[in-house]
Amino acid sequence: MATCWQGLWAYRSYLLVLFLPIFLLPLPILIPTKEAYCGYVIILMALLWCTEALPLGVTALLPIILFPMMGIMDASEVCIEYLSDTNILFIGGLLVAIAVEHWNLHKRIALRVLLIIGVRPALLILGFMVVTAFLSMWINNTATTAMMVPIAHAVLEQLHSNPTSKDVEEGSDNPTFQLQEPSGHKEVTKLDNGQVPTTLPAPSGPRVHHNKEQLRFTQGMSLCVCYSASIGGIATLTGTLPNLVLQGQVNSLFPQNANKVNFVSWFGFGFPTSIILLLLAWLWLQIAFLGFNFRKNFGIGGEVREQDQAAYRVIQTEHRLLGPMTFAEKAVTIFFVALVLLWFTREPGFFLGWGSLAFPNAKGESMLSDGTVAIFISIIMFIVPSKIPGLTQDPENPGKLKAPPALLNWKTVNEKMPWNVVFLLGGGFALAKGSEHSGLSVWLGEQLTPLQNVPPPAIAFILCLLVATFTECTSNVATTTIFLPILASMAQAICLHPLYVMLPCTLASSLAFMLPVATPPNAIVFSFGGLEVSDMARAGFLLNIIGVLVIMLAINSWGYPVFNLYAFPSWAHVDNTTAHCQPNFTMPQP
Repeated sequence: MATCWQGLWAYRSYLLVLFLPIFLLPLPILIPTKEAYCGYVIILMALLWCTEALPLGVTALLPIILFPMMGIMDASEVCIEYLSDTNILFIGGLLVAIAVEHWNLHKRIALRVLLIIGVRPALLILGFMVVTAFLSMWINNTATTAMMVPIAHAVLEQLHSNPTSKDVEEGSDNPTFQLQEPSGHKEVTKLDNGQVPTTLPAPSGPRVHHNKEQLRFTQGMSLCVCYSASIGGIATLTGTLPNLVLQGQVNSLFPQNANKVNFVSWFGFGFPTSIILLLLAWLWLQIAFLGFNFRKNFGIGGEVREQDQAAYRVIQTEHRLLGPMTFAEKAVTIFFVALVLLWFTREPGFFLGWGSLAFPNAKGESMLSDGTVAIFISIIMFIVPSKIPGLTQDPENPGKLKAPPALLNWKTVNEKMPWNVVFLLGGGFALAKGSEHSGLSVWLGEQLTPLQNVPPPAIAFILCLLVATFTECTSNVATTTIFLPILASMAQAICLHPLYVMLPCTLASSLAFMLPVATPPNAIVFSFGGLEVSDMARAGFLLNIIGVLVIMLAINSWGYPVFNLYAFPSWAHVDNTTAHCQPNFTMPQP
């Protein structure tokens, strides 16, 4: 019997893929309508996403097959959704992030900030949280965490080492600081930037026995990295994928929305939310892992220990090993700053942007999008050399000249670009469009009209808690892809501004703080050891609650002027669903 169960468990993915479509077949057979057909596809994809029986990106391709076969949409219409403007923005932003990571600029920024903040316990946690959150605003939060965790553990080993040891006196290098795992029998391939490709190391060497206080500090440091990686992604439109899912869904479901969700509007809403949540998370981690002795935590009135000096010297040594900034790092920095400035000034809303001035359409709006800008900067990086052009000899072929490589090359991009996520985003947009074409959105809206009697803040709060719970065991991209079209239909049915519920639920999908499987940064931190699931669950549970409360504060205060949430918008008006709503219907004030 045990062998039978083991066999079923071993083949569970195959069995789920085979039987889930059959198990759900009564829905389209008994109710042969387009709404039921679309519901069948959405439920099937949601279950496959939750169980991960198929890779997420592969499941996202199902609408290309099922929608045309069921008569919901033409194949040509479905396929367009897989390379929308939002997907282009994701690709362009990630290309710039790959360049930053490829030339180690992110590590230089991290070490420099840590040198400025220092190694006092409370300030050290704050320093790691600020650096990780800032980097996660622009580059992949998994890559950020994979870089910051070894740095944190190296500093902690120096702080907790024996003060009489040689390591403390000299502040020697720590092997866990390195991002590469040394190996004597594997050939190491170097990239154009002269660096060894970044891989997540397994903790090596004998474990140092820490007392309870040191263990708690180590746990707090580990958690501060993965939590701040998730929090930092909230701040910018390209910081994490659910933000882009929201933008794509809004543009797909409400094509007349005049690009309400763009880089500037999102930054105005998400950045203050991220800062407040980051500070509250810092205070909570201090209380949970360092205790209430704030004088000791901040090192007020105490002498500088030798371990503190040694830990500081470790950071100094690693920063010094990077050497002076290369031409490539300076060039990438200039392009990165230019990209951010172009994003902010393209169509800021409070003054006429360069996009509307230089490239207006018939309505006077910018014909360029944030994706256009990202792709423009990315293409330039494929052209600009990584060294100052000159007559450089090829070391492998003496007597022959060799041009320096460009800042970006396709080999590096192909290795680091998560192409499956492009399909995942496209699948979500295809589902939203299919819901609209099939009439499922209208049907859902009609079923949700009783919610009109519930206060909007209460609706938003309950939905945030639901999404924050759901995202602990499901991909945050899948969570937002499933929920957002339903929330849009509900908002139209009860004459509520769609962004009033879609925005907070999108942010809530990033509140994955309780479980190691909830998000890759959590898994990376957990793999380094020193943490139990219960430690992460206890710290993450209250942080989830704090996060939901901060999001409610944001949507009910500065969210109103940023996204003009005061009235039901004319662009959300649909004849069948919102016939009882007036475009100037005033929403209840918070």
